[in-house]
Amino acid sequence: MNWGKLTFEQDVARSNDAGNVFGFKLTSREATFGDFGFGDPSMPPQTDPAYLTTPPNTLNYPGYRNFFQSKVKYEVPLFTGFAISSYTHIMEEMTKIKSLDKTKIATEKKYELKKSFYDMALLDSSIKNLNKILNNINTLETTTKTMIDVGYAKHVDLLEVKAKKGNVERLLIQMYANKKLLYHYISFLLNQKVTAIIPPQADVPMPKFSDEEVLSRNIDIKKATEGLEIRKSMLDASEAGYYPTVGAFGEVATADDTFLGDANDHKAYTVDARLTWNIFNGGIDSAKIEKSKIEKMKMHSQLELAKKGIALKVAKIRTEIESVDAQIASLKRELDLANAIYENYEGRYKEKLVSMSDVIIKQSAQIEKILKLQMVKNKRTEKIFELEKIANGEK
Repeated sequence: MNWGKLTFEQDVARSNDAGNVFGFKLTSREATFGDFGFGDPSMPPQTDPAYLTTPPNTLNYPGYRNFFQSKVKYEVPLFTGFAISSYTHIMEEMTKIKSLDKTKIATEKKYELKKSFYDMALLDSSIKNLNKILNNINTLETTTKTMIDVGYAKHVDLLEVKAKKGNVERLLIQMYANKKLLYHYISFLLNQKVTAIIPPQADVPMPKFSDEEVLSRNIDIKKATEGLEIRKSMLDASEAGYYPTVGAFGEVATADDTFLGDANDHKAYTVDARLTWNIFNGGIDSAKIEKSKIEKMKMHSQLELAKKGIALKVAKIRTEIESVDAQIASLKRELDLANAIYENYEGRYKEKLVSMSDVIIKQSAQIEKILKLQMVKNKRTEKIFELEKIANGEK
């Protein structure tokens, strides 16, 4: 709009309307006195006074005439009451919003990949612990067979060991299947085949950004802020109705009864400037301004409410992470205790102080703590990534 508009117009007409034909000739610079009846044979001699009152037949009843007019016109706005600059700013802000949408998608993909790596690390840790338990069960199975041979154990003890062994093997199969699925998902995220990764060795660290940094980095807040800027520009555009507008144009044209006939001889130029000022239009401009002010106020209120809502959610997630950290510390101690108890019961079983059922129960407690610890660590990872997503635009 700032650059103006260049147009080409081509008129093609044929008419015997008196006004049109005379206008066509005049535009083509071909009008003659004969068009007014001078030299018309049907008219009285020019010395006759009646000549001036007798209608000229050639002017009133002309024959058909063709008309071809070619025109090149350039129009440019000189001042629009700041409307164009306001709309330019709106377009720039909308471009920023679209760019933020792209950033949001890329960020989401990045954190899905990061989370998958930590999920893989948790799976590896659980598989490692279950393999230790499986090795213990294999040892216990061998010991039980020996004790059966010497009459210190019953066949039902061996069945209990095998049942528990099958349960652990089933859990391991599930975890290996989950690893396979996770590799498929990582391959999808990276758009290439992935068969092995090096998972992180440490737990996902707690983000160190403050609540203020979360609000400043949050993409949805940024989009809402850009939306507020758009509302401000729309208000400026509404206020443009109070200002006059100034425009200018220049054109060059040529006309003839044939296309581009005698174009150079029949050319014409026009240069024009115009000021338009809407003095009164029934209050429509003021109503538009009031509406824009209300929309701006609504957007500002929504932005502030969104900031408070995100701050509340961040506080909730931080509290949940603190609670999960306490659960993890407690479960680690409980797992250490369960391991120690199992080893104690395994030794007591060899001395026939406890039954195989007691040993299996303690081993079940081991497995339960391992799985529960994995679930709680998964929850911690999800909460931390949820916090990081909020800091990068996710609600």
